[in-house]
Amino acid sequence: MSANPAPMAPGYRPRRTLPLRVEALRQLRRRRTLVIAAILTLLPFVLVAAFAIGGDPGGRNGRITLMDTATASGANFAATALFVSAGFLLVVPVALFCGDTVASEASWSSLRYLLAAPVPRARLLLSKLTVGLAFSAAAMVVLPLVALGVGTAAYGWGPLQLPTGGALPAADAVPRLAVVVGYVFVSQLVTAALAFWLSTVTDAPLGAVGGAVGLTIVGNVLDQVTALGTWRDVLPAHWQYSWADALQPRMEWSGMVQGASVSVAYALVLAALAFRGFARKDVVS
Repeated sequence: MSANPAPMAPGYRPRRTLPLRVEALRQLRRRRTLVIAAILTLLPFVLVAAFAIGGDPGGRNGRITLMDTATASGANFAATALFVSAGFLLVVPVALFCGDTVASEASWSSLRYLLAAPVPRARLLLSKLTVGLAFSAAAMVVLPLVALGVGTAAYGWGPLQLPTGGALPAADAVPRLAVVVGYVFVSQLVTAALAFWLSTVTDAPLGAVGGAVGLTIVGNVLDQVTALGTWRDVLPAHWQYSWADALQPRMEWSGMVQGASVSVAYALVLAALAFRGFARKDVVS
């Protein structure tokens, strides 16, 4: 005869343990969340001051970039803020929110008590990953929103001037910027999943966050090695600026679709590794 499973305590519901609102409040009250919010809010003001001191912006080495039209309107300024921050600055909060979450509990020796509550392991990971992604998405939204407001106050409201010529009406610019923000978030899912996986295999939050940021930088470096040829197509970094296709007179989706596919595929594999590994991990030692 097979043994009957142990009965659950009266009133115990695994799905009601560690509610998302509780985890979100815990993360919201942490100092690093406030520091990141302050940095992302202050960056547009720093850029306005830099343009005021340095004069008209321009691309490097004669290349035409969004920087050439940064002061044309508030929409241009918001697009430029995303352009200068998407490659590295926005990687940091994503890695921090998703990489610090489990490892910090382990470093504080509170992880074992959460599981003894008892919170099912899959439930704990799902709650922390959901909140980490939500805070990462908020970081992606805060920067362009503040930049749009600051840019409009500094340079006025008007069409989004395209560096290659032409312009997008102001009514079309905001939806296009929303597409850009959505794509930037999807492209950062690789960093989020990588940081989250590392957070489940180490007790050092800095190791998980730093590892995710470091490997993301390595991917950016490899993408610059043209000798790799078509192998670069499997690197998420190769598609990180495909959102520029949304800021064209006629929006192109092919690059963003390929980039999103690569990012989501890596993210799913890394998330699966995190859940599988944590289910077997000894959190007592």
